Amino acid sequence: MQLLWTNGPLYVKEMVAMYPEPQPHVNTVSTLVRILEQKGFVSHNVVGGSYQYYAVAKLEDFRRSRLGSFIRNYFGNSYVGAVSALVEEEKISVDELRELIEIVERKSKS
Repeated sequence: MQLLWTNGPLYVKEMVAMYPEPQPHVNTVSTLVRILEQKGFVSHNVVGGSYQYYAVAKLEDFRRSRLGSFIRNYFGNSYVGAVSALVEEEKISVDELRELIEIVERKSKS
């Protein structure tokens, strides 16, 4: 998805070329793109007999959907559990937690 959001419409071979080494096989990327298309995140145009894929889903919508699924599947739908895991793994600092609290407080005031 990131490749399509960043670079616009792409053929599968172009996507593969953008991956760092070791690059995935063309069939792997093709399968992934078709799954994303089945889910409604990606669509394609037929150009000279080849498929050129483009993102249909907006980054923010995709992020919200995937984050919700991730929290539901791995943290029992607990956002507190997800943040606690970040704290436990020392992936988030006290300053970042304070910043999050400020964001929540601003949101609740508006």
